[in-house]
Amino acid sequence: MARARTWFLTGATHGLGREITVQLLRRGDRVAATGRDLGALAELADEYGDLLWTAPLDVTDRRAVREVVDRAFSELVSIDVVINNAGYGLFGAAEEFSDDQVDHQLATNLSGSIQVARAALPHLRAQGGGRIVQVSTYGGQAANAGASLYNAGKFGIEGFMEALAREVEPFGIGVTIVEPGGTGTGFRRNAILAAPMAAYDGTPAAAVRGLATGSRPSPGDPVKVASMMIAAAEADPAPLRVVLGSDSYRFVHEALVQRLAGVEGQKSSAAAADLDQPETPR
Repeated sequence: MARARTWFLTGATHGLGREITVQLLRRGDRVAATGRDLGALAELADEYGDLLWTAPLDVTDRRAVREVVDRAFSELVSIDVVINNAGYGLFGAAEEFSDDQVDHQLATNLSGSIQVARAALPHLRAQGGGRIVQVSTYGGQAANAGASLYNAGKFGIEGFMEALAREVEPFGIGVTIVEPGGTGTGFRRNAILAAPMAAYDGTPAAAVRGLATGSRPSPGDPVKVASMMIAAAEADPAPLRVVLGSDSYRFVHEALVQRLAGVEGQKSSAAAADLDQPETPR
């Protein structure tokens, strides 16, 4: 029988984070669950007792991130897996966002995850290893009109985590980026839409305006997605990326094929920018 593990999650109170928390508790693992609304975990606390450790956390508060992560490692002794799940969707044309919306989206989806990882690293190194799991989306590989700011955060955090994986491999720390597709977790209903500008009516960016009210079902099963994320977090060696959902595979594959096609024809022109090589004396 596999040993019980200890997990640290941000954004554990709702959606995919809560589903992961429930599945881990049911199998007897310990979970350090954090989020802004701990009342949503009250029922689980009553049922699972000491298996569930909780702390309020807004990942945009850098001091709080350090304090909560340090306290979790101190009180739980060791943590096997840190899952960066906190985040939200902000959609609209780039010109439609307010400055505050730009700052808060990036502080949550990009900087927040970076700070959680940075806070956990000294502890993971000291204990001789562990895993960091970053919840991204196909939007971390495939950009779309109306999602420029959301894509900025997800593209950014994927770049950070990919580089981090190379930095921490010598310490036995693995990094896994998970790219789920659409799942029935309420993400669309909770998405924030920028105030629309008439100039964008009828343009590709305007398509996101129906996001919260759209009736198109999400193809992903949140129970399966959570289960597969847990399995990926325990896989050895750590997979760098895990694509979950047929829609995610389609969007990521198309984006990568198009990106490569745009580069492949430029080999000669790219080399033309190099310094001229001196002629070799005969």
